[in-house]
Amino acid sequence: MRDPNVPESLEGWWILHRMFVLDRRAWDALPEKRRAKYSSHATDLFEHLQSGKDGDVGLAQIVGHKGDFMLTHYARTYEGLAYAQTLVDKLEVREYLAPLGSYVSVLELGMYDATAKIHAELQSRDLTPHSPEWIAAFDELVRKQAESPYVGPRLWAKIPQRRYACFYPMNKKREGEDNWFMLPYADRAKLMTEHGKVGRSYHGLVTQVISGSIGFDDFEWGVDLYADDPLVFKKLIYEMRFDEASARYGEFGAFWSGVQFSSQELRVFLDGDAVPALDSST
Repeated sequence: MRDPNVPESLEGWWILHRMFVLDRRAWDALPEKRRAKYSSHATDLFEHLQSGKDGDVGLAQIVGHKGDFMLTHYARTYEGLAYAQTLVDKLEVREYLAPLGSYVSVLELGMYDATAKIHAELQSRDLTPHSPEWIAAFDELVRKQAESPYVGPRLWAKIPQRRYACFYPMNKKREGEDNWFMLPYADRAKLMTEHGKVGRSYHGLVTQVISGSIGFDDFEWGVDLYADDPLVFKKLIYEMRFDEASARYGEFGAFWSGVQFSSQELRVFLDGDAVPALDSST
């Protein structure tokens, strides 16, 4: 995006959230050997998808009536998401996991401040806007942002290994006078700066992953929160509701929350004899 009114963004992992309901009675009715075999096959696949640098998988038991299981998958390519989805659907356990919903997005770092600085830099060079030289310089400055020691690791960080997870989609409002996209760039940048201060005040207590979904799903962004105390979700989101960027311009979809667990604990989750554990060292 090279329009001075449109903030640039940097993208990392492709992300697919999938929500399921588990038919526990049908699963419990299976013979022990079949349950052991099916859960072992699924665990092997999840561990395979978690290994290496090309992707990751997060498993969570959903709390509440909306479902039982949330699978979060990271992939370096869009095709990688499609391939992982196919592999999961071929598992025997999928016969007992009915899909409830899904969400497709790509990990995103917004660049309100950086975009303004890039345009100011190009203006100082007296380059003709949108000329080949201007475009080349613009792309080079964006590339440097992506390769910085601070930004790069955030684009390709693995799924946070924290016990509790919360996911929800959101939009910026486009209604009458409350149209986010019609605000001047400087106003939007100021609001996002103030909004970010709230999130940074919870540094260390919560890990936030923002993903863009315009063109991929029904909302504009997806938000993942990970914490060691579920009350942090309530406190953070409640405080943000008083921030103008959310109070006036935020629209929210369904919230999904639950407990993350390790792939080795899949059998525990399926059998339902205990709450599956998370080994944060993996």
